[in-house]
Amino acid sequence: MNDINRASFDRYMMPNYAPVGVIPVTGQGSRLFDQANREYIDFAGGIAVNALGHAHPKLVAALTDQASKLWHVSNILANEPALALAKMLTEVTFADKVFFSNSGGEANEAALKLARRYAHDTYGKHKDEIIAFSGGFHGRTLFTVSVGGQSDYSSGFGPLPQSITHLPFNDIEALEQAISKKTCAVIVEPIQGESGVVDADHQFLAAIRKLCNTNQALMILDEVQTGVGRTGHLYAYQRYEITPDILTTAKALGGGFPIAATLTTSEIAKVLVVGSHGSTFGGNPLACAVALAALNLINTPSVLNGVNKRRELICAGLERIANKTGCAIGVRGQGLLIGWVLRPDWHGRAREIMHAAQSSGVLVLVASPNVVRLAPSLVIPTGDIEEGLGRLEQGMMALAEGS
Repeated sequence: MNDINRASFDRYMMPNYAPVGVIPVTGQGSRLFDQANREYIDFAGGIAVNALGHAHPKLVAALTDQASKLWHVSNILANEPALALAKMLTEVTFADKVFFSNSGGEANEAALKLARRYAHDTYGKHKDEIIAFSGGFHGRTLFTVSVGGQSDYSSGFGPLPQSITHLPFNDIEALEQAISKKTCAVIVEPIQGESGVVDADHQFLAAIRKLCNTNQALMILDEVQTGVGRTGHLYAYQRYEITPDILTTAKALGGGFPIAATLTTSEIAKVLVVGSHGSTFGGNPLACAVALAALNLINTPSVLNGVNKRRELICAGLERIANKTGCAIGVRGQGLLIGWVLRPDWHGRAREIMHAAQSSGVLVLVASPNVVRLAPSLVIPTGDIEEGLGRLEQGMMALAEGS
């Protein structure tokens, strides 16, 4: 593939992405290597996807073993890996039933359709309002960008699905005033990852749960980014001590292999009768085999307890860099979903920092123009954390001196 390079993207791909100049070709653990064999320490994790790093041997083994047996049969037939994964997900969460798809957007699409269908069949067609929150992100389908609270993602794609109300995040009073008997669902993220790594208040999620109960509405918890150990709990709702009616999970669920799931109770699931929803590749044996291996590895005390220990190391390093450069005022988020909040005089420079970090051999993310996001592997070695922070400091010092 000597003729494949960054220019190939501009030549052949639609221009909805703007990838950086390097092209990774191999990865091992928390280290990536590009076409020139240059090494990068990965603090990005494929945007909170590679929860066990790159090419984890047990995930490779699970994929290789399944690949030698059965790749795809469609949902005309059930398959063993999908049934085993569904069983495990119901055993480790509140849920009784599972629907598999391929991405977080699809999982949220299914959740929203399920909520509307449940309200329609149980209470009547008048109960169709979905309440969501400004700054929220739930996917890229037409329905999910309409529900998401960032207008840039839905602009120009109208007419959009209707009966969707957006409220300020963490504003209990606004929710109390808006929710009513016509509300069929409230969808919320425990941490708004795409708009700056903003945590939901405990009282806010508790109020959503209480008000949904009072108004016979369903609480949908979007754990696409926070789920599968990212916050130090298998799912973030377990930390908040509330139970949703529907939960969506993707990203880290397959440890890098595309898979998503929508979880709910038997009572709610019963309205998705045969033919009412589906996915050609959802529940694919390859994806489910890898996800089952990933869950078995992640849902252990050693991994989950290690998340916050790694967070402490990273946050201490970010504080040290901020003190040297004056670039940031603190961190947000939970576990290994970290938002590094820039000082006012550094506002708008998050993407510049991402590029400077890359030039120094470490990969980070942007959560907004004013917030740098880190979402490394849940098992990233201490040595990689220290070396990655050192490289990040080099990039930041160069930026600060240039400023």
